[in-house]
Amino acid sequence: MSLPRSVKAVVFDMDGLLVDTETVVFAAMQHVAAEFGGAMPFSTFQRMVGLTHASSDLILMEHFGEGFDLEAWSAAVSVYFRQELAAGIALKAGVVEILDELDRLGLPRAVATSSSRYAVEQSLGAHSLLGRFDAFVTREMQAHGKPHPEPFLKAAEALGVAPEDCLALEDSHNGVRAAHAAGMMTIMVPDMLDPTEEMTTLTVRIAADLHEVRALLATEAT
Repeated sequence: MSLPRSVKAVVFDMDGLLVDTETVVFAAMQHVAAEFGGAMPFSTFQRMVGLTHASSDLILMEHFGEGFDLEAWSAAVSVYFRQELAAGIALKAGVVEILDELDRLGLPRAVATSSSRYAVEQSLGAHSLLGRFDAFVTREMQAHGKPHPEPFLKAAEALGVAPEDCLALEDSHNGVRAAHAAGMMTIMVPDMLDPTEEMTTLTVRIAADLHEVRALLATEAT
């Protein structure tokens, strides 16, 4: 399938797309849930993927019920996660290769993420990738998180490219919704969440990994 328009810039999500963060977050939540005397089912975690922290907190309170200490939970998960960050989180397949292809094509690129600037620096900095992006739109810069289009609109603005000329790459349902609402050509590269019928209507393609996206960009450029 060809893309509907020429790609003039690419906007990446980060967690679950560039780095294998979601796996680490799920492990952290399972670990802390056990300490709290409970459990973190995968189905519950899936509901939180791609949401803002505030929306995820509502799911946590619903899951654990009355008396749940959200502040203690958040602190414990943060400690575990930061330890994993310090140790280094693995890149997803095809990250370096697609960035090399964007270099070859001369296409600017940005990251639009619900994570903090600190998390971006730790996750991508560990792999010396910060300098390979032209802009970062992090949690601190957003009045509205995904599925609101603001993160992607700000990324397009930072790159100086019209949203409709940007290709957005996302792994989560809310991320896809945000990118589509911003008017971007959107490809879903599933991680923790399987593509649904809704996702197929909001995307130009469901890709197995970033290698597939790289090959598509290379083909479109010939």
